[in-house]
Amino acid sequence: MAVRTWKLIDQRVGAEAAPAQLVIGERDFPGLGKAAVIKRTYSGGLTEGVVGVEISNGEVEIDVLPTRGMGIWRVLHRTDGSDNVATVGWKSPNRGPVHPAFVDLGEPSGMGWLDGFDELLCRCGLESNGAPDFDDQTNRLKYPLHGRIANRPAHDVELTIDTDKQEISLRGIVEETRFHFLKLRMTSTITTKFGKKSFTVSDEVENFSASPATMQMLYHVNFGLPLLDAGSRVVAPVKTIVPRNPRAASGIKTWDSFSAPEPGFEEQVYFFELNAAVDGGTRAMLKNAHGTRGVSLLFNKQQLPYFTLWKNTTAEADGYVTGLEPGTNFPNPRSFETVKRRVVELAAGQKQRFDVTMQIHTNGPEVAAAEAMVAKVQAGRQPQVFEQPRADWCA
Repeated sequence: MAVRTWKLIDQRVGAEAAPAQLVIGERDFPGLGKAAVIKRTYSGGLTEGVVGVEISNGEVEIDVLPTRGMGIWRVLHRTDGSDNVATVGWKSPNRGPVHPAFVDLGEPSGMGWLDGFDELLCRCGLESNGAPDFDDQTNRLKYPLHGRIANRPAHDVELTIDTDKQEISLRGIVEETRFHFLKLRMTSTITTKFGKKSFTVSDEVENFSASPATMQMLYHVNFGLPLLDAGSRVVAPVKTIVPRNPRAASGIKTWDSFSAPEPGFEEQVYFFELNAAVDGGTRAMLKNAHGTRGVSLLFNKQQLPYFTLWKNTTAEADGYVTGLEPGTNFPNPRSFETVKRRVVELAAGQKQRFDVTMQIHTNGPEVAAAEAMVAKVQAGRQPQVFEQPRADWCA
């Protein structure tokens, strides 16, 4: 069997360190063909010390950041019928990828997470995943914006290539722990097949404490130009939609469409329950105005029962972006979601798995086929649209 594994990051004392720069291609491992993997360590500015792993399956390149919680910085792919390269992701004002050492999650406003935010896919969690949460009596920060996991570095990172299965996988372990408090371990595996325009993120979260724990998870998946543009649309099998606040309510009639960059645009957020197939499978897609490019997210409501749409179509220089966000809950403050019982309960030693697949559509027929799959899940059911926030959904 043509399988080989490389240890890219090894935390063991005395273990031999992998090179800061590593290139694996056909010459190093026959059978790879056009596929290749590059490990690099960034230097300069806020990127100093960030380890990145670029996984190319011959069709797409997936740039993974073990230093930033196994997040995915961006995806590059060839445009249909040419060798031109397009980027799936967005342009953040932060000059990233930003090393977590430069992100102060505990600063008093609770908004420090934004100092490092520039990935295509970053996780929010694990103790909390929503808005900053403050103690009612002291007004001290209890839980920072979107939690800590995206700024925790991975250890024991392994790359496995299987030329028989035509598969590349990257596995890393990220822990969110505090003595006397939470003890959660996330084992993340990112897998892609040779020549496919897709990849899957599979995360297993374990409570390795001897005591019970609760957790939250949200996949903050972010798109900007050129996929997001004036006239782009979200296509999803909506069961229920609720605007988060009056600002979102003002745009409820056009929740699924986007405008051109608008300086000073105030974000709009919508909360959803989606329809799903019998097995819980569901999906959502963002497509461009002409229906010639798109990206779909596939996930399961049994793992990730809630969905959030974040619209932030401000000026390009300020971060023109939208977020499609499957999660275990809505990204309200942790205290509110706990009262509403939208937390995952884990007994001592218990594990919970989450899977998200991203499919990239590079032409009109692929976009149309993905839209047909959404319609199949929707099955002709009409969505329930609330024009104002609901007290049980919105903090």
